[in-house]
Amino acid sequence: MITSIFPPTASVASFAQSAAFAEVIVVGDRKSPDGYDLTGSRFIPVSEQESLPWGLGRDLPFNHYCRKMLGYLEAAAGGADIIFDTDDDNQLINGQHGRIWEESCLHEVVATDAAEPYVNIYRLFSDQPIWPRGLPLELIRSSISQPLTCRELDQPAPVGIWQGLANGDPDVDAIYRLTNNQPCDFQSRPAVALPAGVCCPFNSQNTAFRRELLPLMYLPAFVSFRYTDILRGLVAQPILWAAGLQLAFTAATVFQDRNVHNYLRDMESEVPMYLTGRSAFDTAAATVSANSSISDNLRAVYAALETKGIVEARERSLLDLWLSDCDTALAAAGMSRN
Repeated sequence: MITSIFPPTASVASFAQSAAFAEVIVVGDRKSPDGYDLTGSRFIPVSEQESLPWGLGRDLPFNHYCRKMLGYLEAAAGGADIIFDTDDDNQLINGQHGRIWEESCLHEVVATDAAEPYVNIYRLFSDQPIWPRGLPLELIRSSISQPLTCRELDQPAPVGIWQGLANGDPDVDAIYRLTNNQPCDFQSRPAVALPAGVCCPFNSQNTAFRRELLPLMYLPAFVSFRYTDILRGLVAQPILWAAGLQLAFTAATVFQDRNVHNYLRDMESEVPMYLTGRSAFDTAAATVSANSSISDNLRAVYAALETKGIVEARERSLLDLWLSDCDTALAAAGMSRN
């Protein structure tokens, strides 16, 4: 699932031409080309988006990453068991099929600090002083950014969301890029799950969700561009644990040849993430109930985030449209949402 303002790239083609992916859906925006000639892909231009049966489309802002949510709904309604999320500058590594969700996860991270819910998963796959976008800045030089260890499981972890890493220019924040900016090729190692109560930010660049977790794919539309997928992940993890499922990370299956960015503008867009990310996770963890459904938990968390001033009231209105559309999409696929 991709949104793009560019003509077909080699990165998108690597997925569209792979037999491992049934269909690549590319959601256009106002800056996108009129056509998108790429075999194995379905391009949804703005003109077609208006006729889709999703109430969400009426209120989604244009020129925003969140428009790819229309593609999530189309994939779910079409019967996809797994919805895979990526960007137009992530290319499958030669020899990789990219089906990260097929990797059995028989290892689990051991938390470095019992009092600290965060871990820096990059330090399990790399010896470099590197951290994922969204990790609280006060932790990047703490004990949780030291090399991690993991334990072997007796049976595969019940994974609901998979995050594959990206080699080359991986998903890091502007602070890293302005102060270090060394490329990184992550080590190859088996997939590892995070136990309930242990959190690591994850993004939307090489990520797979089980279809029944479609509600958790909601990308907040009224926060900054560099915060939207990170906030999604911080909110999703406590809800995932309440459902008895886990987040897993796999070795890199893509290489990111990153589109041109202005790092200072990236940093400006990341400031809300630096300032409120930890509070957002803490709020979600304190709000989620094991007795509530995935969707009810999501709704309750966003109500709490609004009370904290982390999201706006209009975010909750859009979320309600999203959850209604999730009902419709999952019903079309023959299942109900939780």
